[in-house]
Amino acid sequence: MLDTIVGNAPAFLLVAARCFALIMSLPLFSSKTVSRLPKVALAFYLAWFEFPQLSFREGLFAPYQSFLSPDGNFSLEYILLLLGEAMIGIIIGFYVNIIFAAFSTAGQFFAFQMGFAASSVYDSMSEVENPLMGEFLNFIAMLVFLETGLFQRLFVQGLGTSFQTLNVFSILENSNRIAHFMMGALTTLFHDALIIALPLVATLFLVNVTMGILSKAAPQMNLLAEGFPILMLTSFLILSFLMPSLIEFFSAGFSHGFKALQTFFITVGQQIGGGL
Repeated sequence: MLDTIVGNAPAFLLVAARCFALIMSLPLFSSKTVSRLPKVALAFYLAWFEFPQLSFREGLFAPYQSFLSPDGNFSLEYILLLLGEAMIGIIIGFYVNIIFAAFSTAGQFFAFQMGFAASSVYDSMSEVENPLMGEFLNFIAMLVFLETGLFQRLFVQGLGTSFQTLNVFSILENSNRIAHFMMGALTTLFHDALIIALPLVATLFLVNVTMGILSKAAPQMNLLAEGFPILMLTSFLILSFLMPSLIEFFSAGFSHGFKALQTFFITVGQQIGGGL
């Protein structure tokens, strides 16, 4: 196998470019706290796993054959192919980031009502300031992502399906469809975030209305000092009751997102096959 990879090094680098770009754009691996050496090792392992299943002489990657120099020289066309393969990996990783962004966005929706508006922490995965509750939900989602086997499903099924259906030329031909698919994913992001945050936002709204009525009925009561502890305790109590349902929703959201991504790849692949 090693001799085959060395003998087809230009083709193997194309596969490795997509794998490496995917790993560098995933939420867990994109963090700077993860060393680059494991990222490179995992990328080349994934490329070694996928390379024997691909044929650069016929099928989807046949157009690449004319750009692969047998003497190992890197032409401008080959470099552009490398960049295109890396772009495919970035698209997949960006879509996974959109799925994770729904959970941190949900935390941002109700962090202000809880009284945690000023409590932001540095998110090492996205490398931005994130509200405390958004970081908490993001951490729970990451644990669900690793515990339910969706991490393996992404690499085995999602990456494998992309190699079976997508190449650089298909990305160029279906750029409008890809942009429309990503915009639909952003719409789903806010939809899922609102569903996650709605029970807490509605409950905290009723609590604020109740405290406002009590403040008008009994002005001598200092509800401003007692309001923040009540909001925090109520929020954590509701979160403790909703956590099993949230975990199921997280798992269903990941499964639906990966299924939509895989279906999109298959649809684009069928259009390419029909065009050929």
